[in-house]
Amino acid sequence: MAVNRTPVLKRCRSLDLDPTFLGYDKKSKRTLIRRSRKMSEYGTQLREKQKAKFIYGVLEKPFRNYYDKADMMKGMTGENLMIMLERRLDNVVFRMGYARTRREARQVVGHKHITVNGKVINIPSYQVKAGDVVEVKEGSKTIQRFKDIQEITAGRLTPEWVDVDKENLKGTVSALPRREQIDVPVDEMLIVELYSK
Repeated sequence: MAVNRTPVLKRCRSLDLDPTFLGYDKKSKRTLIRRSRKMSEYGTQLREKQKAKFIYGVLEKPFRNYYDKADMMKGMTGENLMIMLERRLDNVVFRMGYARTRREARQVVGHKHITVNGKVINIPSYQVKAGDVVEVKEGSKTIQRFKDIQEITAGRLTPEWVDVDKENLKGTVSALPRREQIDVPVDEMLIVELYSK
């Protein structure tokens, strides 16, 4: 399986991205020395795509597949793409506060700690639907890791489209997210322009 091993803060610097969108509270002390040359139209489009891929932890081939599915759906392709990325199980686990970062959420899902509607799901790319109940498995609730995570993520705001019971480590996807509810700093129209060339 392909893994991106680039240091997170280094990647954030190169993409002009604030690490808080990834769940990291660190700040890089280094500054990136940029050339004064203006970035081309293709360069800005590519950067937006790389930013979206990096935030959600998706590699190129699955990202392209998401785009193709979003293109076939009704409505705006860019909005459909962002909604599909937001509906990934690892992202929903991160949004509910069961993990500090999306990378950790991916690991939590992969280690079979999460159930969807009472069934263990270990596929991070699983698409949740409205009404799905996402919960930490009964046997995993007592693990110290989740107690530590609860303390750290206690102050984090949960999106409007999920209802979370933090005490019981249980949450419900009350509705599918709308684009205006997704706080990710990505201009999806540039991604659509890039792929439609």
